[in-house]
Amino acid sequence: MKLGIIANPEKYEVREVLQKTIEWAERKEISLFIHSQTCDETELNGSKYIQKTSSDEDSIKACDIVLVMGGDGTILYTARIAKNLGKPILGINSGRLGFMANTQIEDLEYALECLLDNNFTLDKRSFLKATTPDGQEFHALNEFLFTRKDSISMVNVTAEYDGSLINTYWADGLIVASPTGSTAYSLASGGPIVAPGTEVFLVTPINPHTLTTRPLVLNSTNPLKVIIEKQKNEVLFSYDGQVHEIEHFPFEVEILKSDLTFDLIHLPGQDYFETLRNKLMWGMDRRRSGE
Repeated sequence: MKLGIIANPEKYEVREVLQKTIEWAERKEISLFIHSQTCDETELNGSKYIQKTSSDEDSIKACDIVLVMGGDGTILYTARIAKNLGKPILGINSGRLGFMANTQIEDLEYALECLLDNNFTLDKRSFLKATTPDGQEFHALNEFLFTRKDSISMVNVTAEYDGSLINTYWADGLIVASPTGSTAYSLASGGPIVAPGTEVFLVTPINPHTLTTRPLVLNSTNPLKVIIEKQKNEVLFSYDGQVHEIEHFPFEVEILKSDLTFDLIHLPGQDYFETLRNKLMWGMDRRRSGE
């Protein structure tokens, strides 16, 4: 088994996770493929089992399984560069909430042993695909975002579903999120949580001017068209945080579930709803927290 490592060296906890992984790999005589820059920034260069690569993409291409060390932002980065490579991903949480990176540091050795024993299943997460009329394609694991840029004024965003007008939103912006992205920006904007694997996407307005405008859950096998007309204020379009500059108006994309998937490793005993309870502190009685 060959392991690739994608890590965010800016997170201090990553050094501890990486060190423990190297120690385990030395005991098991397993090669770790790591971008040389990551090795230099964490000052972890001394093991003969570290195979330095010239990029994170090269680390992914060389391995059988990818370990992602950081938070969900690091997983989104990995999803973007690995979307056509089909390598399974284990997310090890060195961030904050970590809905996708839900293996904790204290469970690291157990998780690595499960990988070695092939004792895991794959949780296939689908990307969303946005296509412009001229054929440009954008993929997002979490969400597409249409929002104001450098302005305090609202923007107008029109959404049509399967040929029918939904609404012209007057709001700070509009989020089109996958089930994976339902626990990200959409959740912070009042959207629902949707279980992974559900074939839907969410249309969540951000601070809409009309209070009766509510989030929608739509079947992702039918097309959602989002249209932005030229307006006084600049509008930003982004996919998982990657900004695409809008040069011509009207700007239009058609959004569907993509055929591309992102394979998250699911270890024995892990449960999505337990993750929600732990991360969101569901059922916690703060009156008893001091006991």
